[in-house]
Amino acid sequence: MTTFKTENRHGYSVKFSPNRSNLLAIATSQYYGFKGGGTLFLVSYDEDRCLISKKHEMHWDDGLFDVVWSRSVYSLLVTGSGDGTVQMWNYKYPQKPVRTFHEHKKEVCGVDWCQNSIDDFLLSASWDCSVKLWDPNKYCSLTTYKGHDRLVYEAKWSPFLSSCFASVSGDGMLDIWDCSSPLRPSVKINAHQAEILSCSWNQFYPFVLATGGAEGLIRIWDIRKLLTPIFQLEVGIHKRCNIRRDKTRIRHFGQQSFERVRFFFLPIAGLPGRCEASSVFASSLVRFGFGVIRLHDKVQKNYILFIFFIRQYYNNNNKKFIVIWDYGVSSEPSQSHQNHSDYVYGLDMSADRDGLMADCGWDAEARVFRV
Repeated sequence: MTTFKTENRHGYSVKFSPNRSNLLAIATSQYYGFKGGGTLFLVSYDEDRCLISKKHEMHWDDGLFDVVWSRSVYSLLVTGSGDGTVQMWNYKYPQKPVRTFHEHKKEVCGVDWCQNSIDDFLLSASWDCSVKLWDPNKYCSLTTYKGHDRLVYEAKWSPFLSSCFASVSGDGMLDIWDCSSPLRPSVKINAHQAEILSCSWNQFYPFVLATGGAEGLIRIWDIRKLLTPIFQLEVGIHKRCNIRRDKTRIRHFGQQSFERVRFFFLPIAGLPGRCEASSVFASSLVRFGFGVIRLHDKVQKNYILFIFFIRQYYNNNNKKFIVIWDYGVSSEPSQSHQNHSDYVYGLDMSADRDGLMADCGWDAEARVFRV
């Protein structure tokens, strides 16, 4: 495990570059995001030397809460900020953003860049209850989507359906949108009886996505049949709560609230058959992960699914752990990692280097490690 200190900055999001596997971006805020500015760190990871080196720092006047890389232009990144702006950065010119988008009225807590090679559009999710669609070459948004009654936490492009995205909100609703129909979502479902803090599409099954709620549930959905989830993880709620503050409100989460849910690639060695592909989702404040390993049986020619979970929790010494286990085989974890001493908000996995993960948190540290 290799550590990089984000001095006096508290981490909210970390992302591996999709084009250069040794580069990571870390979005951070002063004073835990309550006030002060934000810094976007660009760092290089050398696995042979176990070293993380800072390449650039990019500063903004308010906290930075999310970051996403461009897939088509390797040096471009986009961040969302507490002042309601969206910044596009070119790390070759780190002094200031190459473009700033000023339309949201409240914090931008989620950004996403379209994943296909044809379209080049951005999404921003804001606490002003809206999602906006942006062309990175224009200063004004193309469309505003207002399907939620409360603050929107995330909006995520489908990796298969180029004009489709999902959004989740404090109103407990999961909305599926067609970009060409901004007046109302194509599908709207009351997915949780609490705030939905995150969503993530499966990278291998076009209609499957996960949601994470503040009541301590992760649910997996097939958008073709949304009456009931196809899978649910429920965790007992502890009496102890943590508190997250921002400029306008205080939110009390049970310890099993899911601040982020992500599908990731995670090939697992030592399993029978030939590993073709896999994915993991993870979330915070207490992080959980969900992995599907597709294994091809050469004799029977069928697919076998293995599901893994990654969990971060507090022990009596107030330390963070990541625990991985196959719940279908045993309730005992297969491995654990103690990474942080405070809440972890950012988690990502390299798409090019098997089992390589990065996280960042409120202890002003980012770590790269293997699972």
